[in-house]
Amino acid sequence: MKLLIVDDEQIEREGMEAILKKAFPEVIIKQAKNGYESIQIAKSFHPDLVLMDIKMPGISGLEAIEKLLQDFPEMKFILVTAYDTFDFARQAIRLGVKDYLLKPSKAREITETVGNVLLEIKEEKQKKEEAKRERETLEKTLALAETDIVTQLLFDHVHEVHIDYLVEMLGMKPSNELFVMTVLVNKQDIHIYKEIKENIRTEGLGWVGPYNGNQIPIIAFRDKKHSFRFQAVSLAKKILEIASFHKQNWIIGIGRVCRTLSDVRKSYRESLLAFVGSKPNVKYQFYSDVHLLKDSYTRTILKKLEKELQKQLHKGDIHPFRERIMELIQHYEMEGKSCLEAQQGVLEILWVISSTMNEMGLNIDTPRFSFQTENYRQLRTETGVLLDQLIQTFKEYFKQMEADTIQKLQKYIEEHSHENISLEILSERVGLSPIYISRIFKERLGVNYIDFLTECRIEKAKKLLRDPDKSIKEIAIDVGYHEPNYFSKVFKKVTSQSPKEYRHSFFHKVMDRDKVTEKRRNDDEVFV
Repeated sequence: MKLLIVDDEQIEREGMEAILKKAFPEVIIKQAKNGYESIQIAKSFHPDLVLMDIKMPGISGLEAIEKLLQDFPEMKFILVTAYDTFDFARQAIRLGVKDYLLKPSKAREITETVGNVLLEIKEEKQKKEEAKRERETLEKTLALAETDIVTQLLFDHVHEVHIDYLVEMLGMKPSNELFVMTVLVNKQDIHIYKEIKENIRTEGLGWVGPYNGNQIPIIAFRDKKHSFRFQAVSLAKKILEIASFHKQNWIIGIGRVCRTLSDVRKSYRESLLAFVGSKPNVKYQFYSDVHLLKDSYTRTILKKLEKELQKQLHKGDIHPFRERIMELIQHYEMEGKSCLEAQQGVLEILWVISSTMNEMGLNIDTPRFSFQTENYRQLRTETGVLLDQLIQTFKEYFKQMEADTIQKLQKYIEEHSHENISLEILSERVGLSPIYISRIFKERLGVNYIDFLTECRIEKAKKLLRDPDKSIKEIAIDVGYHEPNYFSKVFKKVTSQSPKEYRHSFFHKVMDRDKVTEKRRNDDEVFV
């Protein structure tokens, strides 16, 4: 707390400071001998409270207050005056003066008046600090919600909070039409990423997803005021300008427009395929510019191969990949398809493989042909190079991956279930991607991590409910739920009883057991 005493009489200033220092030793106090000096000192001192004399040479105390409030609107004032007139009081009220002291005043009156205003200032500061913390927490929450929306829409990611609630929380209702842009980065930089994310979110242009390998997916909202192509190019240039400023060489693929959130994954896939055959000097490319329509037979083959290779990946078997993809290239060649269409088909398969690997925690770059192949011989050679990279990364990953990952995750959740555990936190603990953790939980344990976390919390809650001195609200907070009503709903869903019913049932059983024990004791005494 800082306090400034303004009075043209030095003896008055010294006397006031002596009284206040004794009463409030933690307060920093300075003096000014007139209104002009108070304005100059305030610029560097920034007092919270000013004790202002009214009658001083130069400008009056009221004039000084008016000038100070222009630069420091939150500053508080107490008038010190020998003039108890209505006119002064009326001007003081207009300026927002908190109180006044009449000369001469007793020490008790001074400390009481100043103490009340200091307490008010302290409470205001605490409220501002709390509001600041709430804003910061909200910003972090909104950033996480935005990331969660994108991962739910584009990847097989399980979340505790449903996507509709996340959309509502962000307060950014998407337009009826959306499209996906995927930024391929040559170097991950969290500062540039945050700058891009903040820029897009602030302007309401869309949602930015997390780094996924060497790519940043962006779900963009269609702006009907402009054509799709104009909007997409403008947004791409905005992102590339930021990257260029930081001397980063990024490229952007742009998928086609979709009309529902459920179709947005298709646009994401297209944004990746837009990179097929892109030239080194091209910074952004539309899927529609390179897309070649595939007949239904070829599309069926691709879909079947994708599922087969994904299944093999989850089993940890990558051996058949090269053979199966080379067979795909042979199919295109025998069918008389163009080399560009075959390159597109191969890249589509490689994208599925790399995307699945990233979900498993391998963190690999999105495969990309360095040039548009002119013949099938080139295509086989370039595909072989890309496959070698994927296979080598996969093999190294499985060598390093520990067999007891699930046990580690279970133990961590059991010990920290009262905390706010997210897939991202679990990811940091075991070095696997959040998406992959979500999958292996489901595949190995038969439940997703949220169900397992809930079970741990409810088991702890059951033990705590056996303590009659603990309130249900306290128990809810102790096990990780900050909203007692929500805790009660979850508890009843898991146990088919509300917390109150469970507690009543437990103590009823204890009483019955005690009665049985007492009866046996009595029977034993009678027998003896």
